[in-house]
Amino acid sequence: MKTWSEDVNFPVALAPMVGLSHVALRLLVRRYLPSGATTHWPTEMLSSWRLEREDVGATPETFRRADEDGLCPQILGNQEKPIKVSVERLKDWGAAAIDINMGCPVRKALKHNYGVALMGDADYAAQVVDMTVRNTKLPVSVKLRAGMQNDREYLLKFSQGLAEAGAAWVTLHPRVAADKRRGRADWDQIAFLEKELPIPVIGNGDVQTCDDVFQMIESTNCSGVMVGRALTARPWLMWQVGKRLGMQNPVGFEGDPPTTPYEEGAEYGHALKYFIETLREYFTEEDAMKRLKFYVRVSQVWLEFGHSLWASMSKCQTLDQARDAAQSFFSVPQKMTSKTQLRE
Repeated sequence: MKTWSEDVNFPVALAPMVGLSHVALRLLVRRYLPSGATTHWPTEMLSSWRLEREDVGATPETFRRADEDGLCPQILGNQEKPIKVSVERLKDWGAAAIDINMGCPVRKALKHNYGVALMGDADYAAQVVDMTVRNTKLPVSVKLRAGMQNDREYLLKFSQGLAEAGAAWVTLHPRVAADKRRGRADWDQIAFLEKELPIPVIGNGDVQTCDDVFQMIESTNCSGVMVGRALTARPWLMWQVGKRLGMQNPVGFEGDPPTTPYEEGAEYGHALKYFIETLREYFTEEDAMKRLKFYVRVSQVWLEFGHSLWASMSKCQTLDQARDAAQSFFSVPQKMTSKTQLRE
């Protein structure tokens, strides 16, 4: 297995997700990181055209806690000038690495030739990596999908071009653009790319449990695992993985991580309370409520009666009301399921 990065000693990272991978979620997941563990931490997808004009660090998408390390902001772009300005500002902001999005499947990305659209033009995608690498000393990675063709040979050619252009590692979500989160992620493509590429490959897709993490590593030999929506519902997955690896508990936690359905249900309640208070610290009431409702809508599907939590939370107008609704819901034991039909 190749080494992911010199500053990473833990095999799991949070995925960059629009509306979710902001400071509050990063801090929630980081809360469960084993003591002494290091990994990379994403931002929401950041437009290089907007970063060129924004006060980085003063926008909701770039809020950060002063001591956050390992930050790997994800940028969207395909032109050198805004990319150059963006990576300079992000370095000053505290970035430890830069990730380029070549996996966004939305229609706008296809129309304007960024995101997954770049996977249709291997030469130009390599140029985007090259122009980023030339303008920063930080490691540069790429997050990609299986493209639009689902053609392994094309995927290999495409990824080799990224490596030759200077990408330090790639993260593969092995679904085609049209699938979005539907269908089954083809982990065999991760194994194929890891075997053929000279740089590390991080696997992403259909990882919902601690067992899934180790199954992906064992079956693909990938250099690391990136987890998206499942970490919103089960942030203590980091603790579970660390425990299996023999690492020390997260700071402030004792004993074993929650594993039974009711233990995990109770921990979701504790995590939600922490998340609400962290949102309160960083965001306006309006922005916090918008992010809280999105978080609950995404994560509640792992709860047996999550639809009831969502129904009460969706009616809340303030964080105090949301806190009370959460306290009421978790005043009786709640049960989590290990898997859902929701695909990463």
